[in-house]
Amino acid sequence: MWIKLLLIALLLFIVFNLFRALYLMLKNDENQPSMSKFLGRRVMWSAVVLIAVILALQFGLITPHDRPY
Repeated sequence: MWIKLLLIALLLFIVFNLFRALYLMLKNDENQPSMSKFLGRRVMWSAVVLIAVILALQFGLITPHDRPY
């Protein structure tokens, strides 16, 4: 159960970084960090989530559905 909570928290953090980049794009202030910083974080954490899901499946921490329909 803890792995699912961790993955949900990481996904929420990814969405937060996406909206933070959107805010910076719309504001266009030179004193703020660049939008690409937050988009890069989003891509990095998305890769971490993907690797975590694959490892959790391999180690048996989570199980996929047998039949998707």
